[in-house]
Amino acid sequence: MYQDFAEVYDELMDDTPYEGWGERLDGLIRKYGISKPERDVEDMLASERNLVVDLGCGTGTLTELMYQKGYDMIGVDVSEPMLNIAMKKKAESGAEILYLLQDMRELELYSTVGTVFSVCDSLNYILEDDELLEVFSLVNNYLYPGGIFIFDFNTEYKYRQVIGNTTIAENREDCSFIWENLYDPEEEINEYDLTVFVREDVDRFRRFTETHYQRGYTVEKIRELVERSGMVLIELLDADTGEAVTAESERVYVVAGEHGKNT
Repeated sequence: MYQDFAEVYDELMDDTPYEGWGERLDGLIRKYGISKPERDVEDMLASERNLVVDLGCGTGTLTELMYQKGYDMIGVDVSEPMLNIAMKKKAESGAEILYLLQDMRELELYSTVGTVFSVCDSLNYILEDDELLEVFSLVNNYLYPGGIFIFDFNTEYKYRQVIGNTTIAENREDCSFIWENLYDPEEEINEYDLTVFVREDVDRFRRFTETHYQRGYTVEKIRELVERSGMVLIELLDADTGEAVTAESERVYVVAGEHGKNT
């Protein structure tokens, strides 16, 4: 996944509210977390507490934004083409961000960190309960005592009632796409077949296709897996309204806390 699509990802996601996401993350870290937007502190323990990991960072847009807010950032993603774009942004901005090519199911950090976040439905790409539990357990393992994990997920309701079995298309000057959704309610898996046309020159477009699979999760399932991982659930928010989660919430923000370590 995210092979050819990586080169047009930023263009097709140009209406993504990264600024708003950054403000929400910053607010949640300040409210519940231990990480501070202070880089280059001499105290080693403070350095670890202030580390923030963007898990499933993609092309690094949000990683860069959080770096600009003062956080000491690490970006982790499984897609090399996406990370290549993130590295180009890093070179252009001069940001001191560490990028790691890793599958989040095999997360391996060099120290504990104060905060991990994962947004833009990255966790929906984890299709099995035991694999998502492993991700949560690894995050808990690498969180500094008192650290937090902030993540979002698309709900089963969203795939079943909103985007499942629909086709979305957009025609642009230099890049167009067709996004076909096929939802399997028994497996709770949404398959989306993406066809993209990218302008090569005045009269020629290049066509490529990718197939992605995402699983819709319920709040109850996420709560269960968070607790089984050893973390504690701190807060649930409707991602669109910022209010309490309802049966019709399409995307949910979760704040979970490290548990089991002593300072």
